[in-house]
Amino acid sequence: MLPVLEVYLATVGQVPPTTQPGIAELLLEADFVVQGVLLALVGMSIGCWVIIFNKASMLRRAARQDQAFLDLFWKSQRLDQVYDRIERYAGSPVAAMFKAAYAELARLTREDRQTSGGLATTLDAQDNLERALRRAASTERTALERLTPFLATTGSTAPFIGLLGTVWGILRAFQKIDASGQATVATVGGDIAHALIATAVGLGAAIPAVMAYNFFSSRIRVVNSDMDNFASDFLNIVKRHFASR
Repeated sequence: MLPVLEVYLATVGQVPPTTQPGIAELLLEADFVVQGVLLALVGMSIGCWVIIFNKASMLRRAARQDQAFLDLFWKSQRLDQVYDRIERYAGSPVAAMFKAAYAELARLTREDRQTSGGLATTLDAQDNLERALRRAASTERTALERLTPFLATTGSTAPFIGLLGTVWGILRAFQKIDASGQATVATVGGDIAHALIATAVGLGAAIPAVMAYNFFSSRIRVVNSDMDNFASDFLNIVKRHFASR
């Protein structure tokens, strides 16, 4: 028994140790379909992260400057005092609405001095102010929501794109089994690994995109609410001004 054991140990010692391929090696060994899927998912993920950082900075700045502008607006006694300091709040959607409304109000005031300033003129002035506020609010909403649909698109499509790579990898594995007649790990392990990597990358791109989209949507709704409230308050102030004339 001892010679047999020695021969066995010598044989085992001559077998080279097996090395497991890394992720990079597996990706390089994948076929063009899986690599194309992975490149598309990585590109979508990078685009989402760029949007996430930019949008987070924009919304944080908008919320901070909106609050600062509203404090200034309600503490000031005259609208022209607010307008003189409007450039300090370039990132505030509410300040942009005030700037558009004040410019329209100044134009209407100049025209009112040249007319009788009757009831019809007053109603026209209020309608014009409402339109100016709506246009400014629409412009600011468009800027706030810009590129956020890409997050929603990535969140809804990235898992299916990853699934495409998974299905293709599984198909390749079955083709190798059919060609070799052996269902061993060495035969299909690489294609199975490629398939699982595609699924993981798809989920890795989709999950942050969905979370960011929902978060930004809630923050944008808050800013929209602030703009709507300011529009109502500004119109009420103007109506009281016209009523007191």
